[in-house]
Amino acid sequence: MQREDLTVGLCGVGLNEYWGQFAGLEDRIRGNLRRVAERLAGPRRRIVDLGLVDSAEKSVAAGHEARREDVDLLVIYVATYALSSTVLPAVRRAKVPVLALNLQPHPAIDYAAFNALGDRTAMTGEWLAYCASCPVPEIANVFDRSGLQFRQVTGVLENDPACWRQIESWMQAAQAARALEQCRLGLMGHYYSGMLDVATDLTRLCAVFGAQIEILEVDELSAIRAGLEQAEIESKRDSILRTLDVQHDCDPREVMRAARTAAALDRFVARHNLSAMAYYYKGSGVDANEDTMSSIIVGASLLTGGGVPIAGEYEVKNVMAMKIMDAFGAGGSFTEYYAIDFKDDVVLMGHDGPGHSRIAEGKVKVRPLRVYHGKAGSGLSVEMSVRFGPVTLLSVAEDRSTGFKLVAAEGASEPGPILEIGNTNSRYRFSPGARDFINAWNEQGPAHHCAIGVGHIADKIEKLASLLGIRFVKIC
Repeated sequence: MQREDLTVGLCGVGLNEYWGQFAGLEDRIRGNLRRVAERLAGPRRRIVDLGLVDSAEKSVAAGHEARREDVDLLVIYVATYALSSTVLPAVRRAKVPVLALNLQPHPAIDYAAFNALGDRTAMTGEWLAYCASCPVPEIANVFDRSGLQFRQVTGVLENDPACWRQIESWMQAAQAARALEQCRLGLMGHYYSGMLDVATDLTRLCAVFGAQIEILEVDELSAIRAGLEQAEIESKRDSILRTLDVQHDCDPREVMRAARTAAALDRFVARHNLSAMAYYYKGSGVDANEDTMSSIIVGASLLTGGGVPIAGEYEVKNVMAMKIMDAFGAGGSFTEYYAIDFKDDVVLMGHDGPGHSRIAEGKVKVRPLRVYHGKAGSGLSVEMSVRFGPVTLLSVAEDRSTGFKLVAAEGASEPGPILEIGNTNSRYRFSPGARDFINAWNEQGPAHHCAIGVGHIADKIEKLASLLGIRFVKIC
């Protein structure tokens, strides 16, 4: 059984020679370490206490414990001066990403009270309690020479919101990396013929992101669909009518057809334990498959809104981008830009096919289409705008050095006229202006699809890229 929760290994580091020299220092640091553990805790996280590591021997033991506990991230609280030899063995043995926390107990030493202590030994002990920054260059030097990457946050243990926002961002990035590693990605059908930018190396995708790929047959989905009981289909239809804004011109027979496919898709996803899926299939020549694929949009939209991103046009890279946005709680709706409003200096973006209901502005509409442009069949489609306010655009793009890179841009979804054509549609404003944004985005060579999510989360995506060992590019 796969473990979905993030496991964080936490140790504090110090120097064992100090404890007998300076009364109370060890207890004080252990208390601070407990406080760090409390603040790192969160939903779907397990904090493994590796203790106060103050010697090379304890470092080796901590590394073994980290391996036994299968930690995803090793957090090192630098509490006072510690030898680099106290840190290196644990990191080498754990073989997971490292976050070093350089945290003072308070923003500044009370100089007057410190100098009034009188006892030089007590003064040195007090100084060492604030000495977190001292060993960090030594540790960084040894990590660099050893070829070990590490990340760091510098700040104050208490009353430092900016510091703890950064730490929380690292925790969320590690959780996103864990979600990708546990992702079972279903691929059903084939690429849309001629979309060379969408094609990708599946082996490298698994190597970089850790996802497991399941190749699926459209015939299986069609067979499930054919075997459904009428009561299950009607229940799904009722759910669609409650959840989505089904327009009055939708033929009830088309609603039932979409409900049948949505119910079958739910079973299909559960049967294969999928966390995400990319699909495309013409279905030409086999009526059952064309019927399935031309009625899949509503069900795929409901799954996307429920945390199982579904991407059309067999867009493997983009469903990973959608999964990343979903892992951060930002949504992740399938989109592409298709026009520029030069008068208002905004970019018009959207796509046919599934949308993400949880990040919609208002209720998602369901509209009938006589033609699915460039695709076989006709039927129902969804229409929505992404919620007005800050948004982040993400592309999982090819990169010749690391296989993939994450390209992001922060902007805003704005109200205004959109094209009411039964697709997802939004107006986005970017700080460089529409034309400069388009040029800068294109220079990175992404595929023409991308994922859109709510909120500005580029800093979290950058941290995720660091944990994955790939490049990150922020356009704006």
